Amino acid sequence: MEETNNQQLITKNQIVGVLGAGSMGSGIAQIAATQQHNVVLVDLSTEVLKKAKASLTKILNRLEEKERIPSAQEVLNRITFSEKVTDFNNCGIVIEAIIENLEVKQKVFSNLETIVSDTCILASNTSSLSIASIASACKKAERVIGIHFFNPAPLMPLVEIIPAVQTSEETKTVSRQLIDDWKKVTVLAKDTPGFIVNRVARPFYGEALRIYEEGIADFATIDWAMTELGGFRMGPFTLMDYIGNDVNYTVTETVFAAFYYDQRYKPSFTQKRHSEAGWYGRKSGRGYYNYAEGAEMPAANKDEALGKQILDRILMMLINEAIDALFLNIATKEDIDLAMTKGVNYPKGLLAWADEIGLESVLNQLETQFNEYGEDRYRPSPLLRRMVKEGGKFF
Repeated sequence: MEETNNQQLITKNQIVGVLGAGSMGSGIAQIAATQQHNVVLVDLSTEVLKKAKASLTKILNRLEEKERIPSAQEVLNRITFSEKVTDFNNCGIVIEAIIENLEVKQKVFSNLETIVSDTCILASNTSSLSIASIASACKKAERVIGIHFFNPAPLMPLVEIIPAVQTSEETKTVSRQLIDDWKKVTVLAKDTPGFIVNRVARPFYGEALRIYEEGIADFATIDWAMTELGGFRMGPFTLMDYIGNDVNYTVTETVFAAFYYDQRYKPSFTQKRHSEAGWYGRKSGRGYYNYAEGAEMPAANKDEALGKQILDRILMMLINEAIDALFLNIATKEDIDLAMTKGVNYPKGLLAWADEIGLESVLNQLETQFNEYGEDRYRPSPLLRRMVKEGGKFF
């Protein structure tokens, strides 16, 4: 019986609730409304709701001008802006996009359960918190799931679907079907810290910071190596400045603690000091680079041999992390590669890239680092060793 009720979720007559009208919440509301759903967008702040409405009006008008949508007003009319969580009472699904704080989320989910129907799915857009912990606050924990969008949600194609140990098969199937119907690329991830993307991407920042701290190269040179030689859309320091060093550092600390202080995820003092100084990046006018008016960007040292050394070191760490995610059944090999290309715009899937380089070469480079530093962060994944021994490939 429950399956039939939940199954209606994927039809257009279901109301979608979104809690939190910040950039992520309003982005999710935009997607749902564009896909013909009536949406209830709730935020306790009148000011935040006003901003969200103004921002969505501007974005949707621009999309209408570009003929991406037939009518901006039609999409806006489907969104109800509200300060009352009780307005979620007729929703088929509620997606929470509020502050990354477990206690706050647990209180919110426990309260939502007293408002919504028995068949309503409760989803969290958390990027790194345990879905099982959030679900534990609910009497019907089987209806809780992680649905993690990437910012900006309307533009980024990837969505990670994260069932908790308590999540029912119906909830998982219906949630994934709904997001697929919204024309997003979905991947299924195990409920572990950072899921796929935020876990696998850690060395992109961490190893770049380590290379800088060792005095091998400056920010601009590392960024140049990764974009020009590696084909990445943004270098690690440009990207951290774009995300915000406060946000990126907090995620790093969270993942590090959640993995019982595994050295692979160890935060960097350089980033900590930038965050403490209020050098968050673009939003504060200063980060690894100076964004003040008239400030000149530093020039990179375009030494090809140095650039290749930087690229190889970061890339091997990323590949090893992707291999370890597969080894620990975080996701399928297809979903891991899809997540990294669609979620963070990597030029290639890391496992396919490993095949291209040659697994033996990847292992040799990691072992060289491991032998030199004697640090756990460079330990090769057991799956990589096993595959080299067997002469295997991922694809």
